[in-house]
Amino acid sequence: MPARQTQDTPPLRNPLIAAVCLLAVMGAAAAAIIFLSPAREPVIGARTALTPAPGEDVVIDVAEIPAASPVMFAEGESDETLSLPGVRETEDVLGGEVEPPPGSNAARALAAQRAANVPHEGLYEDGPGGPLPVVAADGRRPSEAYARPFDGDDSTPAIAIIVGGLGVSASLTEAAIDALPPEITLSFVPYARDLQSWMDRARAAGHEVMIELPMEPFDYPNNDPGPHTLLSDASEAENRRRLHWLLSRSVGYFGVTNYLGARLAGAEPALGHIYEELDRRGLAIFHDGAGRPGSPAAAASRARAQLSVADRVLDADPSTRSIDARLLELEALAIQNGNALGSGFAYPVTVDALVSWTEGLEQRGYQLAPASHVARLRSGGSGQDT
Repeated sequence: MPARQTQDTPPLRNPLIAAVCLLAVMGAAAAAIIFLSPAREPVIGARTALTPAPGEDVVIDVAEIPAASPVMFAEGESDETLSLPGVRETEDVLGGEVEPPPGSNAARALAAQRAANVPHEGLYEDGPGGPLPVVAADGRRPSEAYARPFDGDDSTPAIAIIVGGLGVSASLTEAAIDALPPEITLSFVPYARDLQSWMDRARAAGHEVMIELPMEPFDYPNNDPGPHTLLSDASEAENRRRLHWLLSRSVGYFGVTNYLGARLAGAEPALGHIYEELDRRGLAIFHDGAGRPGSPAAAASRARAQLSVADRVLDADPSTRSIDARLLELEALAIQNGNALGSGFAYPVTVDALVSWTEGLEQRGYQLAPASHVARLRSGGSGQDT
């Protein structure tokens, strides 16, 4: 037995010694690799998710399209000979007979100067919050003076888009102004801080602009659009007082559209008085197409006012698939009727979908037009569209 123990001892010790040596070699190799490898910096993605500090605006992940910063002019500096984007200029202004190429420094400077040149002489009077739009003595109307000029082909189906809810979120507003084509009409919330600055910036980028009128919804006041909401049971004088405050919040807009308003839409006399006052002041009137569009049309007919109703709300379901489907429906309607009008909110998904959709629109046989152009088509040039 002792002799067997002596013979078995070496085989047991050799594997243990080999294992210890192997572990030591592997540890030394790992240490050498770590020591000799160069330090790697963290990779920073194109977009990062940040938690905003209290009071900061939320950074929205939107299409990263570079924006050209408009050239700003000194306060009060303007040229009364200038008009809105799209109008040919004289040699005295540009040193040539045609406008500078779109996107050039000269074009941006000219657009910025035009945007600052509001309100036009004769198209306003004093209001409770600022200038109120009026029809000029010579018959000029704000709906014409502040609309984006458009030289389109009458034989090509025209599609117009209104994107609203702007002015409250800086990130959403900047994305809509900078990313969307200038033919798309932008609509602003009247309670927005720095409303006039936002509208000026949008017009400097070539967009025509509208202002949204908060109207009474069914669940008011639980759903309250603001202290100057137009109400179904308010007197005509009270609604006019509220309307004048809303309209005097800014200048340079060619028309108005509703914000909510399902209950007011059913009160034909009250809505009719509002439309009558808007038409008297020379403004284009739009409805976003939500709810029953027949009710606003009846109120407009009662007021003998021009009304343009959107054919589709693009983002009632704010998903890419649903928005794309609504845009295809607008294309079909444009072929059928010669024109189509859509409305939407400045959600990032809506802005992204519109950018993608407009890129190939001309090749598909359509033309993108401002909302004012479609309104003129539907009214026969100057008549009523209900």
